[in-house]
Amino acid sequence: MKLYPLILSGGAGTRLWPLSRQAFPKQLLPLIGDRSLMAQTLERTREPAGALTFAPPTVVAGDAHRFLIAEEARQAEIPLRRLILEPQGRNTAPAILAGALDIVAEDPEAILLVQTSDHRIADLSAFMAAVESAGRAAATGRFTTFGIAPSLPHTGYGYIQRGAALDDVPGAYALARFKEKPDRETAERMLAEGGHSWNSGMFVFPAAAMIAALETLEPDMVTAVRAAHAAAKSDLDFLRLDANAFAKAPSLPIDIALMEKTDRAAVVPCDIGWSDIGSYQSLWELGEKDSDGNVLTGDVVAAGSTDSYIRADKRLVAAVGLERMLVVETGDAVCVAPMDRSEEIKTLVALLKQGNREEVLSGRRVYRPWGWYESLVTGDHFQVKHIQVTPGAQLSLQRHRHRSEHWIVVSGEAEVTRDDTVATLTANQSTYIPVGTKHRLANRHASQPLEIIEVQTGDYLGEDDIERFEDRYGRA
Repeated sequence: MKLYPLILSGGAGTRLWPLSRQAFPKQLLPLIGDRSLMAQTLERTREPAGALTFAPPTVVAGDAHRFLIAEEARQAEIPLRRLILEPQGRNTAPAILAGALDIVAEDPEAILLVQTSDHRIADLSAFMAAVESAGRAAATGRFTTFGIAPSLPHTGYGYIQRGAALDDVPGAYALARFKEKPDRETAERMLAEGGHSWNSGMFVFPAAAMIAALETLEPDMVTAVRAAHAAAKSDLDFLRLDANAFAKAPSLPIDIALMEKTDRAAVVPCDIGWSDIGSYQSLWELGEKDSDGNVLTGDVVAAGSTDSYIRADKRLVAAVGLERMLVVETGDAVCVAPMDRSEEIKTLVALLKQGNREEVLSGRRVYRPWGWYESLVTGDHFQVKHIQVTPGAQLSLQRHRHRSEHWIVVSGEAEVTRDDTVATLTANQSTYIPVGTKHRLANRHASQPLEIIEVQTGDYLGEDDIERFEDRYGRA
């Protein structure tokens, strides 16, 4: 059985601010373990054992994260079939439909394995067994979701009620109904009754049948997404959906657009160690706790504190007498809240957006296609940055009208272009880039990052003081 993995990478993870930002959301963070959630999702598409065969994964994502996701795939050594760029977020149904249209053009018999990029699955073998059951259900024309075995009466998840077992697919059931996020009493009653699962947001679809069903159920959506895909343009290694056409697609989740309306919905109940890591409560539940029930990350000293999540990224965080609290420090922001109200951080982010705070968009570390930079010190007419260039990457050939730059190599090997000269610098060597000089910084090493300290001086230091002449990332 061959499945086509389709990975959705949208959303900003606002309930995990300030760790998660619009420019660098939770799926790109190593929240559990030393690899990002996106990397873990990609690695679940490696060729499994048994009867399953996976095609290379297709990812649907926003334009702002395209190079970051491509780098995640490169580091995981998993070639992507396609990275499809949404011009704007229109919820999961249009995103899945865009991926399905692209895959069906290659294989009209394709079966899709739809995953989101920000979930954790601890039991890979149990997941693959569930995928095989869901794939067999999809091969009979059913639209199948995964129902997670509930461990507690959680009020933050939607629920699925299963119906009769499918005679022809062991482990799969007819899907009786979806239930919205319940109150505590309703959640407790559903767990006592049995036959209910958490809604995972993962699916297995026969692609052509799903498209045909949506043509009947949501014809305007199919018309808009077909037009956006037909007018899509290749940009480097990406496929850009047409913005005008895609904007006309109704913004709907796949649950509402398809699963709640079809009579062919099925569910595979499973216990796979799943979490959507949707809040700090989730991170606390999954984290390694000390003898007082605290999850402590980074330079943290806690005294007389219990059942709390305390994280320090840049500075010492010292806490006394906290009980079921979260404290998260990221260098440019500190978030403090009762653990039981961690879901309300999204409300806090909405207030920050109203105030046009930059901290909503990004942290001190700003990611670029070639790597990242972090502003260390900013003063009157000067700025100091820490810059890391990914192996094999290079910045654009550019010049500045208002600032000069001093570069000091910390580690790695820098190839420096200044007008018509090219030089190689290693650790502790430096160079000077005068105002108006055409220049480029490159890391030609295949595996070692290049790190430099950059000191800017001038009457204007804004990021828009860049005139590009050549750029491999299409920004010239």
